[in-house]
Amino acid sequence: MSASPSNRTGRRSGLSIIRKVAPYLWPDDMPWVKRRVALALFVLLLSKVIAVATPFFYKAAVDALAGEGTDPAWALGAGAVGLTVAYGVARLMSNGFQQLRDVIFAAVGQRALRMLALETFQHIHALSLRYHITRKTGGLSRIIERGVKGVDFLLRFLLFSIGPLVLELLMIAVVLAWVFDIWYLAVVFVTIALYVWFTFAVTEWRVKIRKEMNDQDTDANQKAIDSLLNFETVKYFGAEAREAERYDGSMERYVAAALKTNYSLAVLNFGQALLITAGLVVVMVMAAIGVANGALTVGDFVMVNAYMIQITMPLNFLGTVYREIRQALVDMAEMFELLEQPAEVQDKPDARALRVDGGAVRFDDVVFGYDAERPILRGVTLDVPAGQTVAIVGPSGSGKSTIGRLLFRFYDVNGGALRIDGQDVRDITQESLHRTIGVVPQDTVLFNDTVYYNIAYGRPEASRAEVLEAARAAKIHGFIESLPEGYDTQVGERGLKLSGGEKQRVGIARTLLKNPPILLLDEATSALDTETEREIQRELKAMGEGRTVLTIAHRLSTIADADRIVVLEDGVIVEEGTHDALLASQGRYATLWARQGTDDDHDAAPRVRDIEERAVAEG
Repeated sequence: MSASPSNRTGRRSGLSIIRKVAPYLWPDDMPWVKRRVALALFVLLLSKVIAVATPFFYKAAVDALAGEGTDPAWALGAGAVGLTVAYGVARLMSNGFQQLRDVIFAAVGQRALRMLALETFQHIHALSLRYHITRKTGGLSRIIERGVKGVDFLLRFLLFSIGPLVLELLMIAVVLAWVFDIWYLAVVFVTIALYVWFTFAVTEWRVKIRKEMNDQDTDANQKAIDSLLNFETVKYFGAEAREAERYDGSMERYVAAALKTNYSLAVLNFGQALLITAGLVVVMVMAAIGVANGALTVGDFVMVNAYMIQITMPLNFLGTVYREIRQALVDMAEMFELLEQPAEVQDKPDARALRVDGGAVRFDDVVFGYDAERPILRGVTLDVPAGQTVAIVGPSGSGKSTIGRLLFRFYDVNGGALRIDGQDVRDITQESLHRTIGVVPQDTVLFNDTVYYNIAYGRPEASRAEVLEAARAAKIHGFIESLPEGYDTQVGERGLKLSGGEKQRVGIARTLLKNPPILLLDEATSALDTETEREIQRELKAMGEGRTVLTIAHRLSTIADADRIVVLEDGVIVEEGTHDALLASQGRYATLWARQGTDDDHDAAPRVRDIEERAVAEG
């Protein structure tokens, strides 16, 4: 029967994965790895040769005790006790060489695991924002975890289980045919063939069940992480029971698949035991008849038994090894599929570092849409001169945040160009671009580490004095010093142990420490209360001095002092000018200002009335 298309694809996939892993096992630029692999294989070969020779000592000792047969030349003078000791030493040496093999190879396997883990981690960070928005973090982490663990398992068991098992079986087959006769070999061959066929057939069935179990495990993990990350939201809506029900539903499906896995394992184990026991009994009966006929000695009988047990042990392990290798291939296939996911934004081969002369930013007839059929920016042309502050305002969905994402090159423009000091951002390295731009987002997310670590993240090589100076500039040094552990205080996951204003100040300190020539403020205070917002606005204003600042704002009162305000609507710039000029024109900005209302000294209604009265007086 020919293999099904899915099976053929699976095998091709397995072979391609093995080819991808092979360079980690035999790298051209690391001779020490090759030496360790070669030495491990040599030690493995010694171990198998000793293991196959060990039953001969057992046979000779039994024959010596029974007074049967003729001692072979190598056993003359050794006696039963000496042969027994030799048997024990041989067994110990076989096991010792196996342990030595693991010690030698451990560094190779761990190196491969580390390199693949690092490569996967780096690749994930290189993927586009679009990819991360559509993927679930919990499922992604599980794919990486299982794939990386599968690498070490595949290298170890493929190299040290399947290959050595075949070698050992061949050597035992030669011994059986040479010492006894061809019929012993025939029985052993049929037994092994049936055993391997049954094992592989059942294991293929079990792999499909295991894949289903993994899928349900991933789904349950995603739901758990998603729910825990949104702990406060769950509490706000009293949804604990609902979340528990969703999680339990996934776990129920996982348990159903896990039970199928356990039941199928019982079928596999019993079938293997049945086949191997039948082969063992047939061979032992043949040996017993030989002893009864005087053709064989008692030592021959026990040697046959020893060899059959020696075959049984690795064969019993074969099912587990094969299943785990198949599962490792499945897990690694998911990881390699992730590695093959192309990065949407990539540096050109000849990309050079960004040269910053002043930090002037220009959007030149920029067209962009997250989907081709739904454009967000429709030919935006915007100049942000070096050292000036330009604010972008507009209703939700107008494209304000999109401009910030394009500046940081989370996405590439579909049309037009985005330049910094005359250099197209597509022609420069992302690393140099990101180093040039500092971002203070609406919601500063912190690492689950110390306050000091989170501030120093802006420039890890900075001295402690520079970190503390940045904290002072962000007006948070005093607060940090008041904490029981000061700068060593843990901020919790995503900074949840700090208030919104405290997190924002840490974010400001982090960006100040980075000291970028271009600053992007993406609705940096819209999530804060009015008092905290005013305090942080003063710090942001001081922070922007001498820098090119692009401010994306929701509250218009926060950008009244900008050098220029740009009004964006439906992806098009409809107005631009200073705060007073835009109010005087009574256009879209004045409408937004009046509608939004503000509780500070820029009260909307009086300002609009004053402008109208001045216009009448001048008219």
